[in-house]
Amino acid sequence: MKLWGGRFEKNTNIMVDDFNSSIRFDKRLYKQDITGSMAHVTMLGKQNIIKKNEADIIKKGLEELLADIENNKIAFDIKAEDIHMNIEKLLIERIGEVAKKLHTGRSRNDQVTLDMRMYVKEEIIEIKKMIIELMNTLLDIAKNNTSTIMPGYTHLQKAQPITFAHHVMAYFEMLKRDLDRLMDTYKRTDSLPLGAGALATTTYPLDREYVAELLDFDKICLNSIDAVSDRDYCIELTNTLAMLMMHLSRFSEEIILWCSNEFQFIELDDAYSTGSSIMPQKKNPDIAELVRGKTGRVYGSLIGLLTTMKSLPLAYNKDMQEDKEATFDAIDTVKMCLPIFTDMLKTIKINAKKMYQGAGGGFTNATDAADYLVKKDIPFRDAHAIIGKLVLYCVNNNKSLEDMTLDEYKNVSPIFENDIYEAISLETCVNKRNVIGGPSKDMMEKVIIINEEYLANIINILD
Repeated sequence: MKLWGGRFEKNTNIMVDDFNSSIRFDKRLYKQDITGSMAHVTMLGKQNIIKKNEADIIKKGLEELLADIENNKIAFDIKAEDIHMNIEKLLIERIGEVAKKLHTGRSRNDQVTLDMRMYVKEEIIEIKKMIIELMNTLLDIAKNNTSTIMPGYTHLQKAQPITFAHHVMAYFEMLKRDLDRLMDTYKRTDSLPLGAGALATTTYPLDREYVAELLDFDKICLNSIDAVSDRDYCIELTNTLAMLMMHLSRFSEEIILWCSNEFQFIELDDAYSTGSSIMPQKKNPDIAELVRGKTGRVYGSLIGLLTTMKSLPLAYNKDMQEDKEATFDAIDTVKMCLPIFTDMLKTIKINAKKMYQGAGGGFTNATDAADYLVKKDIPFRDAHAIIGKLVLYCVNNNKSLEDMTLDEYKNVSPIFENDIYEAISLETCVNKRNVIGGPSKDMMEKVIIINEEYLANIINILD
């Protein structure tokens, strides 16, 4: 008979057992479930809700059960439905009737959200560490490429010259926001739901503050209905992970472009590339492509969670069992992508010559040519029109701005002098952009130092 079966006259259908069961996926919560139970039973003994010696027996039984699970000595039973009932059933088999007192003053409703909150908190810490490793990798790449000039793009058209350091540090800024969102999610997850019961707490004199202290929760859920029906923390985490994957996907798309024959800006290491079964010349960026593809999977988890929760009345509903697989899969996907993406970046070869050549085409210095005129007191709109005419002339005559003679410049505007050539050199275009946030070597070195300090502070917080 089920542990909850006293009200029923016959057993559930075997198909119902399978359909209703979540042990196939929530078994990963065994540690959180047992840790939460140990804190709960310790509090029950402290409050004399059960006898102190009974609490000690139950706690010892839970500790031994945890050790056996971690040593792969335990098989879970699908008929026991979920990890909570499996643990309780196994405990009763081991220590007898006293184990039945473990569930005093709690419900599976507050128990499951406790487990999930504990799990989400732990996973956020692990994912933050992975993001920090990726950010350190970007910093290393940036420090080595503050003078590596490449074209910057808008609309995937060459726009202005920048440096590779400047480009990769744009992704660093995205990851900073991802870290901030993760830390915010952690704060909102860090609230103890245990003690809420099924939805209306209990008549037992629980010490919820003591349990929160034992389980390292910062605060306590103040409304028992919300405590058992809230899955915002799962949705918020999955949303944050979806945005993180979006950033990795954008970066992956650029890596795929950069290592193509058309760009040749970078070359991927053989260890992070694959070949073709028919075309012997191929070296495919499969890792970047898979990261890009798996982004959709995390999006799916987010949409699934939002859809599951959108119409649920208060308080707990069985639909909420669907929170786990979506959250687990989003976490697993991100934890699979981050390390291999980071390692792939660590091993790329940068073709600085090709990047420089790329920056030299497409009139990326046209804005600087316009700025040259502005600095000679020509209104910007007039300067814009003059350079536009020069670009058209170059296109029609298969020239670049650097190739034009001074006479050709003066035919369009007498303002031009020999100093135009220095003004439109790629090095000038980059290094004169010495505004904070800009691509100049000096500014990038300052920004790198700022971000090294940022990461050091984040690591101190984690420690």
